[in-house]
Amino acid sequence: MEHLLKLQRYSDGLLSTSVLLHLLADYNSPYDKINEWVKQGVLVQLRRGLYALSEELGLTKVEPFLIANQLYGPSYVSLDTALAYWGLIPERVYVISSVSMRPTKLFHTSRGVFSYKELPATYFSLGISQVSLSPKQNVLVASKEKCLCDKLVCTSGLQLRSRKQAMRWLIDDLRIDQDQLRDFDTTAMEAWLTLSPKRESIVELIQSIKGL
Repeated sequence: MEHLLKLQRYSDGLLSTSVLLHLLADYNSPYDKINEWVKQGVLVQLRRGLYALSEELGLTKVEPFLIANQLYGPSYVSLDTALAYWGLIPERVYVISSVSMRPTKLFHTSRGVFSYKELPATYFSLGISQVSLSPKQNVLVASKEKCLCDKLVCTSGLQLRSRKQAMRWLIDDLRIDQDQLRDFDTTAMEAWLTLSPKRESIVELIQSIKGL
């Protein structure tokens, strides 16, 4: 019971194996206890070495964005998930999409499906916002400008060769409202150009937005 009470301190976050071993320092076989908690449904294993407390315990729910940040990192939520989070696209998103400096990866977990696309390290670090989802759950999400650029960079075969083509992609394919695009910080987007993949396409994207 004492150990379960200690676990509740982590109800709004994830637990690594090292944290669990620290909590179970007085056990002769702490790994056996971890496995027992998993079998009992107290802990949910998300991947090797990373756990969440079961939602059935009635504690604070761990936000999917926080899981995404910690499941495979360094990473931040981006692409369609961030576009939907900022209210830019109308579709409901079921896969939590992120970008990372590490190789492309896909995780199927009991808390959802999490996908990661690889980006160059120098470009990866640009345009990241810290968002507070609860008093103790702060997550990294691409700014609305960066997630749009990430979407362009990560879409295989997509090259924007004119402003007309860029607008068709924005309005017809992604269905982003023009009024929302007018609020984009194109100055920030221009500052990323020297480090951006698909630089010419992003230039066309910026010019099309500035022309609205």
